[in-house]
Amino acid sequence: MAAPAPALLLPEAAGGVEVVARFFRALGDPARLRLLEFLLGGERTVTECVQRIGLSQGRVSAHLACLAGCGYVESRRDGRFTRYQVADPRVADLVVLARSIDRKSVV
Repeated sequence: MAAPAPALLLPEAAGGVEVVARFFRALGDPARLRLLEFLLGGERTVTECVQRIGLSQGRVSAHLACLAGCGYVESRRDGRFTRYQVADPRVADLVVLARSIDRKSVV
């Protein structure tokens, strides 16, 4: 008996795989992961992110723009400030899953 065909996990539409790759590439930077973890605690300003992450305002803003472009975070204007928050709480699940996979591979 022939083995069943594997389920397709990636989009078949033109450009679909590139979108998925960009989604995962955004998680490939330690600073962006630290930002995501920080934002899971609630809405934050760029200044709060800078203080927590320890990078320059320009670098933090660039990382936040990358995360927003991939749909991980969303922003809103509040007077002079822009506040960022995680767009989808399932982001926490991604980070937990990655940590559990990493732990299994190290053991």
